[in-house]
Amino acid sequence: MWKLILGIFLIIAGVFLGLYVGIWVCFIGGIVQIIEQIRAEHLVAMKVAIGLAKIVCAGLLGWLSALIFVVPGLGLVGWFSK
Repeated sequence: MWKLILGIFLIIAGVFLGLYVGIWVCFIGGIVQIIEQIRAEHLVAMKVAIGLAKIVCAGLLGWLSALIFVVPGLGLVGWFSK
């Protein structure tokens, strides 16, 4: 019974982690980083490039961070044993 509860908790945590990393850290964080550099007195091209790379890779990084918890959670629930 505890494996099922822990597995469901891991799946839910993985979904929230994927949303947080993909949307907040990468997508919105990348946009904010680019806007901060545009408003800055001295533009640093590397920070603009990193912000752009965050935006481009937001979906992939969101999925990968979600899978870190979802796959073990599915294993505990018994999804792979059927």
